[in-house]
Amino acid sequence: MKEVVEVARQSGGVSRVMIGDVLGELESLLAGRRTVIVTDSNVHRRYRELIDPYEHIIIGMGETNKTLVTMEKIYRELVALGADRNTFLLGFGGGIVTDITGFAASTYMRGVPFGFIASTLLAQVDASVGGKNGVNLDGYKNMVGTFNQPEFVLCDLGLLDTLSDREFAAGCAEIVKSGIIADPALFAMFEKYPLAKLRANKKLLLKAVTGAVRVKADIVGRDEKEAGERRKLNLGHTFGHAIEKTTSDFLHGEAVAIGMVTASAMAAHYGLIDREVVDRIGKALANAGLPTSSGIDPKRLFKALVMDKKRENEDIHLVLPAGIGECVVRKTAFPELEEIMPGIPC
Repeated sequence: MKEVVEVARQSGGVSRVMIGDVLGELESLLAGRRTVIVTDSNVHRRYRELIDPYEHIIIGMGETNKTLVTMEKIYRELVALGADRNTFLLGFGGGIVTDITGFAASTYMRGVPFGFIASTLLAQVDASVGGKNGVNLDGYKNMVGTFNQPEFVLCDLGLLDTLSDREFAAGCAEIVKSGIIADPALFAMFEKYPLAKLRANKKLLLKAVTGAVRVKADIVGRDEKEAGERRKLNLGHTFGHAIEKTTSDFLHGEAVAIGMVTASAMAAHYGLIDREVVDRIGKALANAGLPTSSGIDPKRLFKALVMDKKRENEDIHLVLPAGIGECVVRKTAFPELEEIMPGIPC
């Protein structure tokens, strides 16, 4: 089973996302080019036989390693290896690895070619697709980065077998998000099937991952650098990033899930949706094994929101559902948001 989704690039050509049983495609995609793999210690331990034949750089695990310090380590190791502009960088891992590798490839020697093997569900449906690359700064998510799409992304579903249920569920948050944004049938899968059923059925999983990638590909193809339409992909992320800044209790996908519940409640506050839609979103996320509240004081979350990279002076762009399959971007003043938040679940 294999699906291929092409993501248009503003500079011309496409970034190819291959989904299914696709690891066997790697050799032909690299086409004999000198390749340096960037990975983390956990992925290297699990897939040593695939990685060790190539030159490789191993980075630390977790958000605390998604920093400019890690970038310096990668640059220095590339210099020591004698990597040049024709060297191909291959990020093999989850979203942190792909974000870091894409940023390194975009900036080393002003740019070298790169691609990804996405080893987590979160990376396959979101982080590795669409060309956002970057690192955190002082705890603030993705404050330094680039827009630059990989040549290819391999989303081999067999790699997901090693994930814990919690990690798998965290990836499902991004699929639910895609359904809310533009695909009611994709969203309905999470109303119909519990997490265990979706995980066990490879045909269903292929359909879910491909559906999410198609939603993102369509939006990125029209707005690669987030001038307008692409902002919709931030559904749940504005509040989710504030949660991640405030506490380390949640995985990224879990924080995004809670952020989507908050965004839906805010949409109901503005009259964009009724309570039934808010409840449907909460139940679908819970059915996917995801948390729907953080227990964090709204005042603490607001302080983190003020530093969000999507702010514009005293305003911030909030992505709010206007129904299942439709979202709007609402420019909201911080004083207004500060007044509203105590009455919104978060």
